[in-house]
Amino acid sequence: MPRREGLECDPAGQGYLLLAPDKFKGSLSAQQVAASLAAGIAAFDTSIPLRKLPVADGGEGTLAAAVAAGYTLVPTEVAGPLAGRVRSAFARRGDTAVIELADACGLSRLPGGAHAPLAAASTGAGDLVRAALDAGCREIVLGVGGSSSTDGGMGVAAALGVRFLDAAGHELAASGSNLPRVRRVDLSGLHPRLATAILTVASDVDNPLLGEAGAARVYGPQKGAGPEDILLLEEGLRNLVDVVARDAGADPSLLPGAGAAGGVGYAAMALLGARLRPGIAVLLDLLGFEEALRGAALVIVGEGSLDHQSLRGKAPIGVARAAVAAGVPVVAVAGQVSLDAEELAAAGIVAASSLQEIEPDLARCRSEAGVLLERLARDSARSWLRIASGGVQAASSGRDCRCRP
Repeated sequence: MPRREGLECDPAGQGYLLLAPDKFKGSLSAQQVAASLAAGIAAFDTSIPLRKLPVADGGEGTLAAAVAAGYTLVPTEVAGPLAGRVRSAFARRGDTAVIELADACGLSRLPGGAHAPLAAASTGAGDLVRAALDAGCREIVLGVGGSSSTDGGMGVAAALGVRFLDAAGHELAASGSNLPRVRRVDLSGLHPRLATAILTVASDVDNPLLGEAGAARVYGPQKGAGPEDILLLEEGLRNLVDVVARDAGADPSLLPGAGAAGGVGYAAMALLGARLRPGIAVLLDLLGFEEALRGAALVIVGEGSLDHQSLRGKAPIGVARAAVAAGVPVVAVAGQVSLDAEELAAAGIVAASSLQEIEPDLARCRSEAGVLLERLARDSARSWLRIASGGVQAASSGRDCRCRP
């Protein structure tokens, strides 16, 4: 691989490029994105020091990120989003467990990939929480991105002993279609270990449960909900809020993240005693991101689409804000970028490049993402190094990056 004349980087100094991308959904895992970036930068100059730290924000890839951080997978059979069981897992290190809702009952778990907006449930994620509690875990992180359901968290709560009853006192199965029928919530059978465990919901969005920015209206269409379905789901979620406020004395429906995973964020806070944190912040803690920043001259973030939903708590923005707070400049790569320069700057991103800049065909961007990303990194490496050198020299932390293009 080539070595570019006139470029000096000191691997022993505080000057490596930190590759901290999320997945390119439908194309590349976060690990593959980091590998493609590294290959492209090495094609420009093999001497540039790099560190790969692929990230996740609570959605797909959370388990992989935890395993990369030293956690061990514990295989567990759980309820799928519809009828039937699926093989899933939680990740464990000591008495801490990390759970990825998407792996148990996410969109990828729907039989044949067919959406079921009124029937799908979040029960499998609750099964994983229960399994972790039964295994003795005292701190549980529940990543809730990638959900297939809008059941208000009925499934998660039911798996942990909460009963949802109709007007006749009959127990209701968890589903979006049953939300309007809930008349009473019974917490008498709640899993006893929840009282002493720390349950943290890692959310990749900050939407409330209800309204124009809520779970049904914003994310329902992504799960196959049509206009009539969305009205039913919104009505059902409002009904659930009223019942839970009366029977459990809690109403976190307006809190940021309550609308995550079709209401799992809401139910976890209202019924299970969970706290909710931005998913990327939780994962960065697990991955040791703060330590990695101490040696970084530049952070490179990325995801498939860098857009306005990214600003609501997705991984690249969370990584960027953490890096900028530490005085490290940030650039972004994506399949496509729809944020303007002002929006990017407000999020702490100095520059952004997209695959569509070198390949306008979106289908090819998806099918050939790895090759295109490697090319993009090779062509962008020199400008990235200039940003790294200038950013480090200006940083109040006093870092000394010896990277000079």
